[in-house]
Amino acid sequence: MSKRDCYEVLGVTRTASLEEIKKSYRKLALKYHPDKNPDNKEAEEMFKEAAEAYSILSDADNRAKYDQFGHAAFTNGGGHGFQGFDFAGFEDIFGDIFGSFFGSAAGGRRTRGRTGRDLRYDLEITFEEAAFGTEKEITVPRRRTCAECTGSGAAKGSSAERCRECSGSGQIRMQQGFFTISRTCGRCSGSGEMITNPCRTCGGSGLTTTHAKLNVKVPAGIDEGQRLKLRGEGESGMAGGVSGDLYVQIAIKPHPFFQREEAEVIGEVPISYSTASLGGEIMVPTLEGVTKLKVPGGTESGKIFRLKGKGIPVLGSHRRGDHHVRVVIQVPKKLSTEHRELLEKLRDVEQRDSDSPLKNFFDKVKSVFGA
Repeated sequence: MSKRDCYEVLGVTRTASLEEIKKSYRKLALKYHPDKNPDNKEAEEMFKEAAEAYSILSDADNRAKYDQFGHAAFTNGGGHGFQGFDFAGFEDIFGDIFGSFFGSAAGGRRTRGRTGRDLRYDLEITFEEAAFGTEKEITVPRRRTCAECTGSGAAKGSSAERCRECSGSGQIRMQQGFFTISRTCGRCSGSGEMITNPCRTCGGSGLTTTHAKLNVKVPAGIDEGQRLKLRGEGESGMAGGVSGDLYVQIAIKPHPFFQREEAEVIGEVPISYSTASLGGEIMVPTLEGVTKLKVPGGTESGKIFRLKGKGIPVLGSHRRGDHHVRVVIQVPKKLSTEHRELLEKLRDVEQRDSDSPLKNFFDKVKSVFGA
């Protein structure tokens, strides 16, 4: 079943600003939130659809990919993928909006997990690895749940105490006329608890630094500056919150022969004057090794030949770009005696040749300037 257009789902135009996208998503999320629509599968699907659309359009990189490729940008190795979408960050986006709608009764204890921090890892790969894909093992320093206190932050044999400031609710409520205004408790940061006897291993944070070895699958056709998302491989969440994500930023080493323009490869090959004039076969380096290229007689310096389908795979598809070979006539800086004698004879022939382009050009110069 094909997915609906993200802009259509949120009810905004393709030129909508981030604030317009947020505003529309907020309305839909309030309307279809599962806590407001218990046992309503249709509302649950609408909520998930809106959340997925927002996750794409609220991120500048993902929105650019979507505008160019649609949902195909996030499937078949497109680098994002939204299967099993995670809504844990929903309340973080809207602060305490849902507290008044779906939270516990006033004065009740509020327990809300905090999502772990996202991390970034810079990965440099070769030109060929970017073209054909690769798998790399990386080592990532990150903070994960402390094994000693299992993330509670409290020393063994002790536990966190209820915050006196908010009475364990995590919220400070103030009455103003008909309205009750809530804000996060500054003393316990909204957890409702205070640790008086912290764990010695993690110092009460509930997290310790580890070095994780992870395998990263780099898809064929990835380009400089693009990033891969490893869901849940960031820092651990707190109080039952989900782990953050790891973003692998791609950098590509320069190649000695090739340059790249999206899926197209451009390479420059020197040829001799005699080959350019008479024609012949030359050896050309490509991504798949050296191949032969037929050069017709009379080829000018700068002529570009195309090797169809020899370029870089298009990310997320089965198509492939072309390889463009630009031939440049090589002028020798040092000449042997034999080479010089032959060139001098060639020059004499060119000057006598009535059909020589050079002779025709200088004859035209004489006629115009009277030289």
